[in-house]
Amino acid sequence: MKSAPPLRSNRFLAVACGVLLLVAAGACSRESTGTTSSGPAASVGAGADNGVLVGADQPRSDSDFWSAYAGYLGPKAAAVGVKLDNTSSDNDSDRLKANVDTLLSKDVKALIIAPQDTAAVKPAITAATAKHVPVISVDTRPDSGGAYMVVRADNRAYGTKSCIYLGETLKGAGKVVEFQGDLSSINGRDRSEAFAQCMSTRYPGIKVIEIPTDWQGDRAVSGLQDKLLTDPDINGIYMQAGGVFLQPTLALLKRSGKLVKAGQPGHITIVSNDGIKAELDAITAGDIDATISQPADLYAQYATVYAKAAIDGKKFAPGPTDHGSTIIDTGVGGMLEDQLPAPVVTRNGGKVGELDTLPPTAPGLWGHGG
Repeated sequence: MKSAPPLRSNRFLAVACGVLLLVAAGACSRESTGTTSSGPAASVGAGADNGVLVGADQPRSDSDFWSAYAGYLGPKAAAVGVKLDNTSSDNDSDRLKANVDTLLSKDVKALIIAPQDTAAVKPAITAATAKHVPVISVDTRPDSGGAYMVVRADNRAYGTKSCIYLGETLKGAGKVVEFQGDLSSINGRDRSEAFAQCMSTRYPGIKVIEIPTDWQGDRAVSGLQDKLLTDPDINGIYMQAGGVFLQPTLALLKRSGKLVKAGQPGHITIVSNDGIKAELDAITAGDIDATISQPADLYAQYATVYAKAAIDGKKFAPGPTDHGSTIIDTGVGGMLEDQLPAPVVTRNGGKVGELDTLPPTAPGLWGHGG
C-alpha cells in the first residue's frame, strides 16, 4: 500500500501526516455506495460523517479504472475529514455542468471532478469560481484553466514510454495499431502526440495505424477487426486505456486466432495504459506484455487531500513533493498540476531500453491491492 508523505508545503504537514496514519490502517477497503445527488455513483463512499462537505463527480461507470477510483474515494475522503456528496456524469459534459450546479446549490466547499471533455468543462468551472468554490481536476487538465490543482500523471510520458516499449520489443520494425483516446481530452491528445512523435523520430521502421476511439471499446475493436483483414502482419498494439479496451480486444484476438502467448511465434506485442488488475493478470498470463500503472488510489487520495487544502486556504508552488511527484505550472492561468508517478509494468520487470519496469507482483501496485 502506498503511504502519503507530506506535500511540499510545510503548512500542510498536519493534514498529510493524518492521511499517512489512516491510509496505513486500511484505506484500500471499499465502502458501500453513498447517497448521491443525481443517481448512484459507482461504489463511492460518503467519506467522513462529520467532515467538511465536498462535491465529487464520477466521470464514467464503464471502466474498471474509474470503478476502482470510485472505490478508493470514500476511504480517502474519510482519512482527511471530508464528507462527500457524489454525482455521476457518465461521460456527458452537459450532465457534469448540471451536477456541478446541483452541488453548488448544496453549499459544497470544494469540488472534485474528472472532466472527460477538457474544453467543454469551462462553464462548470466558471460556475464554481463565481461562488468561490475551488475545483480539483483529477486525471485531466481543463483546457482553459481555473482549477485549484490538477491531480494527474504525465500523460505525454505514457505515450513516450509505450512507444519505447513497443519499439525496443519489436526491434524497430513492424506495424502497430494505436487505439487513440478521445482527442477532445487532453489525455488523448497528450498520449497520441507523444506516441507519434516518439515513433517517427526513434522507430521510423514501424508503421503506426491510428484508430480513433473516443475511449469506446466497441469502436476500438471494430477498427482493429478491419485492420486485421487489410494488415494481417500487425505485430503490436498500443491501448491508451486498458479499462475500456482490454477485454474486448482480447476477445477479438481470440476469435480471430491471433491471441498467441508471449514468447511464441505470431504473438502480438500489446502495451496498455491503466494498471487495473485485469491488465496485471493478462501480463502474467502472457496475453499482453506491458502496462503503465495509472495510480487510481493516489488520484483519489490526493484529490481529497488537495480539496481539504483548498478549503483551508493553503497554497502550493511548482517543484518536487515529498510523495514522489512533481508539481508543475501548466502555463494556463497559473494552474498547477501534481504529476503523480506511474510505473511501467512488464512480465519480468527490469530494463527495456532505457525504461525501468516492475513485475506485476511488485509491492505498491494498486491493481492487485498492494
